[in-house]
Amino acid sequence: MTTRGSRSEKVKRIFQQFDTNRDGGLNREEMSALVVAVNPRVKFSDEQISAILDEVFRTYGEFIDGEKGLTFDGLLRTYDDGAGDVDRDFDALGLELKPLEDKNGISQASEEAASSSSVVDERIMEPHKKQRTAAWAASNHGIVFDDTWKLVDDLEILIKRLKSKQLKDGKIKNDNSDVFSDAGWSRELGPSTELSEKRVIWDETGPDYAAFVKELGVLRSRADRARSRAEAFDGQMAIGRVLYEHYLFQEALVSFKRACELTPFDVKPHFRAGNCLYVLGKHSEAKGEFLLALEAAEAGGNQWAYLLPQIHVNLGIALEAEGMVLSACEHYREAAILCPTHFRALKLLGSALFGVCEYKAAVKALEEAIYMKNDYADAHCDLASALHAMGDDENAIKEFQKAIDLKPGHVDALYNLGGLYMDMGRYQRASEMYTRVLGVWPNHWRAQLNKAVSLLGAGETDEAKKALKEALKMTNRVELHDAISHLKQLQKRKLRGNGNGNNEAAFITVEPAKFKTVGEKTTLRPELAIALDIRTFQRITRLNRCDVELIKKEMSEGDVPVSYSGSGVPKNQYPETFVGAVKAINQKILSVLDESETGRVDLGMFFAVIAPLCGGAADKRKQIAYESLLWRPVNEGNTQIKKSDALRYIKLLRAIYIPSHGISEMLEIHGETDNSLVSISEFVTMFDDQEWGFSIMSILLKLENGIGVDTDVMFAPRAVIQSSGPVFKEMKSHFSLCSQCYCEGKVPSSCKLEEYSFKEYASESEAVKDKCLWFGGSKGSSPGGS
Repeated sequence: MTTRGSRSEKVKRIFQQFDTNRDGGLNREEMSALVVAVNPRVKFSDEQISAILDEVFRTYGEFIDGEKGLTFDGLLRTYDDGAGDVDRDFDALGLELKPLEDKNGISQASEEAASSSSVVDERIMEPHKKQRTAAWAASNHGIVFDDTWKLVDDLEILIKRLKSKQLKDGKIKNDNSDVFSDAGWSRELGPSTELSEKRVIWDETGPDYAAFVKELGVLRSRADRARSRAEAFDGQMAIGRVLYEHYLFQEALVSFKRACELTPFDVKPHFRAGNCLYVLGKHSEAKGEFLLALEAAEAGGNQWAYLLPQIHVNLGIALEAEGMVLSACEHYREAAILCPTHFRALKLLGSALFGVCEYKAAVKALEEAIYMKNDYADAHCDLASALHAMGDDENAIKEFQKAIDLKPGHVDALYNLGGLYMDMGRYQRASEMYTRVLGVWPNHWRAQLNKAVSLLGAGETDEAKKALKEALKMTNRVELHDAISHLKQLQKRKLRGNGNGNNEAAFITVEPAKFKTVGEKTTLRPELAIALDIRTFQRITRLNRCDVELIKKEMSEGDVPVSYSGSGVPKNQYPETFVGAVKAINQKILSVLDESETGRVDLGMFFAVIAPLCGGAADKRKQIAYESLLWRPVNEGNTQIKKSDALRYIKLLRAIYIPSHGISEMLEIHGETDNSLVSISEFVTMFDDQEWGFSIMSILLKLENGIGVDTDVMFAPRAVIQSSGPVFKEMKSHFSLCSQCYCEGKVPSSCKLEEYSFKEYASESEAVKDKCLWFGGSKGSSPGGS
């Protein structure tokens, strides 16, 4: 056992080695060198070092001598408090208890170490070079037991042997691990193009890998046979960490899972198992492990305070990978609150807020992240995207350029800047950006496709065709076939001139006043346009695929899940589809419901607002809307809703789905106090009122039940996808229009009239039955393609 005297002498040797300016104190720079030296295998980031030093200087403030720093007594106290192992640190530094210098000032210890290094067996010396992590260094992956180092040494040898065999056989891909610093511990985990570039891809199919796994099993068994559960846990955690650092994620996960079994309520194994699962693409399982880590950390008090922010960050990233962006925002925000200097949490928060169209809040968070770390290229890139979304293109270009200056090969910045130039009509510059993307990432098919489109916009049709062919070599996705169809259409237009061969446009746009209706059932142009907009919103959010009865079920179950999105998206939808739905709902609905920008909305009112757009019979939708209003806390215990609530609801519907009418009406609802009760039948009457209700729903139902109408892209560019809904027959010239063309006022240029009279039919077959359909024209003679 080390005596107090020898402990003091060892600490003195350590202190004198790092007190380089000999002023009797260890300043931040000298303390930083000490931390790094006694942890040779830990590659600390600048922020980690800063956090460690902050903790030491705060905890041992009484031993801080001004600018000189931590005194010898202070360093001794840290070891006395159990914050570090003086023997391990002393060994790690290669020091000995001999006079530090002779009379000539020559360091005998250094001299002896230098003279003996060539004759001592490397295998024997290796443990002294291993990581010796002090507890006060706030490291969450330190090794406690000496026998664990033997496991680590043997594992390193096994991995080195496997790597040598696979390199010899040419099986390892992307073997550039040595040039990258950190494998990802306590760092940002996120979908990154860099991960696939950095990562070593092992061949797990051959006999050499099978032999490695078998030998690895022997090491795990050795760890399990340790003298105590704590030592077994230490061994499994160390094995897992080494495997993780060498990108053997599946094998690392096995060890971390075993550590979870040994110590179920320890934070670290759950946290690291979550990291492995995320990298392996198992985002839902990763989320589960991070939630367990979070629960354990919160139950453990201050012991895990240093790790809590990173748990929130990684949990947020896992949630975002599943498409749960709103929930991810909450965890990023919590991480930033717990650690205000956590610039990555702020960057991720800003990026997620941008993802759900909270552009102002996104800009604020990203600017804060950049303020803390000005050379944060990713934050500059996402800030640029948010600025572009807000219409501030000039500043967006500057931010994209900053990101590219900081990291010339920043794929996202180059790609998104190309998109910005496309939006501005600067097609040549856009194609240059996409070319640079392809220079960094040659198989980026989206960049190749967009390059083709930008070249087309720049008038370089031949080059566009070449670029498109290259894209086809990369992938066979449907987007490319759509682009090819578009090119063919453009070629057809070029060959046949601008419409009719006489340089006359194929269609003309007629002002709304010239469109008259025949019969009471014919929908007016403005109303149909609103219904089509709502129908588009339905498709984006998939609300029409969500049976309205599910809202009732959600209310009857009581508690609302934390991750509930309100979008009604089936669980098997792709995350990007879910994110698109969340964006649309945030822009159209939540922005109106949360007019005070508190970040919270009335859930009952939200259910009532989406009910008319969900699947199911019209009467059932209205009933669920009524029950949603009744479910709100303000109506608890009542069997009917107040008239003032019904009026507010209907005006909210109009404000959300009929903005041109609804905004002004919303200004009138404040102060209404009609507390008389409204039955379900009275509510439906108010809902269906032609002037003040939501009668637009009847038109929406027509569109939902309508058949597809083929539309020629030459005449109706915006209706490339088949348009659903009724057909509008002009009664004088006998041409018919689809819903989209009718709304846009597009009629054949050959049919110029002072006034047009349209009658609505549920389908073309119905028009035939009415003997009103004109069969004399060619298929392409009208915008509707009838």
